Amino acid sequence: MLTDIHPKLPMRDKNVTRAFYIHNLGFKEFGSTDFEGYLMIEKDQIQIHFFEFKELDPRENYGQVYIRTDNIDAFYQSLLDKKTTIHPNGQLEVKPWLQKEFSILDPDNNLLTFGQSV
Repeated sequence: MLTDIHPKLPMRDKNVTRAFYIHNLGFKEFGSTDFEGYLMIEKDQIQIHFFEFKELDPRENYGQVYIRTDNIDAFYQSLLDKKTTIHPNGQLEVKPWLQKEFSILDPDNNLLTFGQSV
């Protein structure tokens, strides 16, 4: 039986990725061991893992994660308050599939879409 999922996304620089997710999105580092070339972060009930890919060209990265939330308005506002850049085509709006969504790009061009059922 499947019980959980932890997406793995590429990162070029562990320190940059760690800082972005902690300071901009409110995540914290998961675990007590600092693995070389690998990062695990968590917020509430989700984890995202990252693997080092120093040669990654962000313009060619299509990493994507869809993250469900139960208070999208408050989370969106918290990102705006921290001056986190919202994707130009990903402003907060209700989509035809009845999800209220917005999107951001991380420093390596991984697309994070946050959604809540309406």
